Amino acid sequence: MKGNFQNIINGPTPVLVDFFAEWCQPCKIQAPILKELAAEAGEKVKVIKIDVDKNPEIAGRFQIQGVPTLALFKQGNIIWRQSGVIPKQALQQIVNQHTA
Repeated sequence: MKGNFQNIINGPTPVLVDFFAEWCQPCKIQAPILKELAAEAGEKVKVIKIDVDKNPEIAGRFQIQGVPTLALFKQGNIIWRQSGVIPKQALQQIVNQHTA
C-alpha cells in the first residue's frame, strides 16, 4: 500500500484521505458521509480510506494521533486536515474551496 498511497496522493487529482480504524465508532459514523461525498464529487476529488492499524507506517509518517482524521492532499502536500466526525456540508465546502 505504501508505494500505491504515495502515487495516489502525488497525482493531479486532490485526494481526501480518511485515516480510520475498524474498532472506532466515530469512524463508522463518518464512513457513509464520505461515501455520499465521493459519489457527489465525482472526478473533482478522490476519497480513500487508510486503516491505521493495517498501515502504521503511513499513519506514523503523517502523525495520526486520533481517528477519524481526514486529510486533503494536493500533489502530495496536505492542504487541510482535521480530526473527528465532520458533517457532509462542511466537507463539501472544504473540497470546493481547495479544488476550485
